[in-house]
Amino acid sequence: MITGAHVLIYSPAADEVRQFIADVLGFPGTDAGNGWPIFAMPPAELAVHPTEGGTTHELYLMCDDIEATLDQLKAKGAETTAPVTDEGWGLRTALRLPGGAELGLYQPRHPTAAY
Repeated sequence: MITGAHVLIYSPAADEVRQFIADVLGFPGTDAGNGWPIFAMPPAELAVHPTEGGTTHELYLMCDDIEATLDQLKAKGAETTAPVTDEGWGLRTALRLPGGAELGLYQPRHPTAAY
């Protein structure tokens, strides 16, 4: 039986991204051995969208109130890479991770399937 999902972020700034996840996002973690942190995440859901191109993957964190969440994250030093946009299905932006990568953040308007 599947018990969860393991999400990977590859980054040349791995130590800084780990610190961001712990300090800014506040995800609790455990030492998986030799100082290698593994972080707990909130409940997740999976969607599959059609595309004309090849298969890709995206990671978005979800929140109930995007403006309040951004206020909290920015107070801890987080930066956004784009203004909040209304996509119809939800409000969306992205956070800049150390090293320059983006991590999506959105407030869904659709019913969520998260446990």
